Amino acid sequence: MAASINAHDHAPHVLLDAYEGLLVHVTQMHELASAEQWAELIEQRTHYVLLVEEVRKLDSLVVLDDPARQRKAELLERILEYDVEIRRRLMARRDELGKLIGVSQRQRDLHRAYAPQQGASFSALGSDDGEATK
Repeated sequence: MAASINAHDHAPHVLLDAYEGLLVHVTQMHELASAEQWAELIEQRTHYVLLVEEVRKLDSLVVLDDPARQRKAELLERILEYDVEIRRRLMARRDELGKLIGVSQRQRDLHRAYAPQQGASFSALGSDDGEATK
């Protein structure tokens, strides 16, 4: 990529291509979030963060003219719209998992609290039955 950046006339094109690549990637991530394919989404998000870092570095080296800046702004707007929606869905999923964990913990706590008593009740019933038959 460094060779492309040094070629002054190609650098704006390379940068815009990188932003378009981010848009494609975030669109795929949005589809995964919509389909609730969480494991795949997390995997893709890790790759997305790396791509964003590469684009950030490239962006700091390239000067764009007005039409290119306008195109970059359009791409960024679309990328951020998808990103906001993905984050919203991830937070909803996190909240859902938190509720499930809470329910599971309460069930475990109830089981721990009442399981010893159930065993004692069964023993007491067994001894009562034994005395009644004598």
